Amino acid sequence: MIGCGAAGMMAAIAAAGTGASSVTVYERNPFAGKKLRITGKGRCNVTNNCTAREVLDAVLSNSKFLYGVINRYTPADTMAFFENAGVPLKTERGRRVFPVSDKAADISDAMIRTMKQYGVKVLYGMRVEALAETDGGVIVKCGNREAAYHSVIVATGGVSYPATGSTGDGHRMLRKMGVNITPLKPSLVPVVTEEDCAPLSGLTLKNVTLTVTHGEDVVYTELGEMLFTHFGVSGPLVLSASSNMQKHPVDSYRMAIDFKPALSAEELDKRILSDFAKYAARDFVNSLSDLLPQKLIPYVIERSGIDPRKKTSAITRAERLKLGEVLKVYELTPTAFRPVDEAIVTSGGVDVKEIHPKTMELKQHPGIFVCGELIDVDAYTGGYNLQLAFSTARAAGAAAAERCWDFE
Repeated sequence: MIGCGAAGMMAAIAAAGTGASSVTVYERNPFAGKKLRITGKGRCNVTNNCTAREVLDAVLSNSKFLYGVINRYTPADTMAFFENAGVPLKTERGRRVFPVSDKAADISDAMIRTMKQYGVKVLYGMRVEALAETDGGVIVKCGNREAAYHSVIVATGGVSYPATGSTGDGHRMLRKMGVNITPLKPSLVPVVTEEDCAPLSGLTLKNVTLTVTHGEDVVYTELGEMLFTHFGVSGPLVLSASSNMQKHPVDSYRMAIDFKPALSAEELDKRILSDFAKYAARDFVNSLSDLLPQKLIPYVIERSGIDPRKKTSAITRAERLKLGEVLKVYELTPTAFRPVDEAIVTSGGVDVKEIHPKTMELKQHPGIFVCGELIDVDAYTGGYNLQLAFSTARAAGAAAAERCWDFE
């Protein structure tokens, strides 16, 4: 086993649980689950409380390839695994599943405990540099050390969050062996905008709708949470939207925020009228605090074209309707994605055409299995990507163990 992240640990557990007489994991970091411990802002959105079909609907790349493994190891199975391992779980908005403790370390620690219970051996500080095939086995090369195994599972992750060890080692090793690696790109990544968002940095918007268009086509629209940053926008809505902005140059898309999605244009106008009546004696700039976060008010006013020092009682109907339009369609112009090392997950990886979908074994390299973010599969944010890691890892671990039986 190469890699002791989410997929690597689950694959090791599956292999040992299937009856492999010996399971060894090589991990370049000094401890296991480094990336897992920071996922979900340190809370770990471990899966989504949905059906296998709904997981597949959330997959952005190669969902058909995943049909079997997702149906064999579902979100319900993942939840049962962690509950049985002593981690109580809870389901939040969007059916996102977290540990009740809100501590990602509890998820990682539960997997480490389970590996120990199964007798899995982890070699820390060991960076695998190459693989070599022999008759009936695979040699793992790590510095001056070489060891032969009947089966090897590569679970080294993608290239996002390189500080956690995800630097593309697995892709490089497999590419040298002739395995096709599809282009590695950021998926679920923050977006840089033409508009200067630095003064709004840190402002979180909840219960807003983000819509992304390409020409006349709506490519994404969803209700949820997002935030402004010093470079543009991020947060769950933006991360999911970015995955739908891959077919064309990013600057050919347009974003629009509806700050009041629960209100129709007519209902919003009535709300504005009510606020204006309440603050009739105030300047316009001082009449919007019930409607918007304070940081946002100057920017909405600027786009409305209304004099901020105009008395609220003097605002015309046309001006009021323009304000409503801005609140319902606050446009942003994407210019770039942030670098891949800032992405939540990596799009691209081991070409699924090279992999047996049932076992995760490479078709042209018997005895070598792949799983997790290393593969060219990715999904929306919401716990789906960890579920893909767990499902592919369970398949790889079980199949790798069964292959070892042939040599015993």
